[in-house]
Amino acid sequence: MELMTHSSAFLLSNPSPAAPDGGAALTYVLVILNRDLPRFTPLIWKAAQIRICADGGANRLYDELPLLFPDEANSAVRQRYKPDVIKGDMDSVREEVSQFYRDLGTKVVDASDDQDTTDLHKCVAYVRDLPNLEHQNTCILVAGALGGRFDHEVGNINVLCRFSSTRIVLLSNDCLIQLLPSSHHHEIHIHPTIEGPHCGLVPICGPSKSSTTTGLQWNLSDTEMKFGGLISTSNLVKDEIVTVRSDSDLLWTISLKLIG
Repeated sequence: MELMTHSSAFLLSNPSPAAPDGGAALTYVLVILNRDLPRFTPLIWKAAQIRICADGGANRLYDELPLLFPDEANSAVRQRYKPDVIKGDMDSVREEVSQFYRDLGTKVVDASDDQDTTDLHKCVAYVRDLPNLEHQNTCILVAGALGGRFDHEVGNINVLCRFSSTRIVLLSNDCLIQLLPSSHHHEIHIHPTIEGPHCGLVPICGPSKSSTTTGLQWNLSDTEMKFGGLISTSNLVKDEIVTVRSDSDLLWTISLKLIG
């Protein structure tokens, strides 16, 4: 079975351009949702090649990002951090915010005709359809994906399951979540200065009859996990490489330290 490697190097001030296994570097796409901006947003903005606001995420970018640069004029920060695209139902973004970014050259995509998917779903689908990313190793970083209304949070996790073949990382100030598809074995490269030690593995898409790990305080060994039974919460990272094998898709989550 093919190995998939993972790393949170995009949260480092000077990340290595290479993939953890020495392979082709990832192309990062940043999606900003309508929740509080993580304090490390400027770091992941810098790491990303494409930046997209999901509907009201544009309000967050406009209102909150200047607060991270108190010594600079608001207008200067807003012009420097201009999204490439705003996409969604357009029921949350303020008109003056939309027009401000339009004037700077941002593309605004109204997807209000589709009421069956979330704004994050629409943005991920948009990224997957971009022709210039078709043959690249793309990772979508989602800022403001956790916390707030529970149904929104579950909707964001559902997007991980709907697009299980796409690398997507949900981010908040406190933690990250990503899906580890059962189609691969996984090697997670830990950066102790920015993440851990608390972590967990959750069989989100269905029961796992067999999951095995290395590198954790309490490793799984051909372990069965399911809701209503055992799930791996409040585990601890012990090594700088964690490996995961499972017959079911698992959510990997790890705590984040003060970044930014």
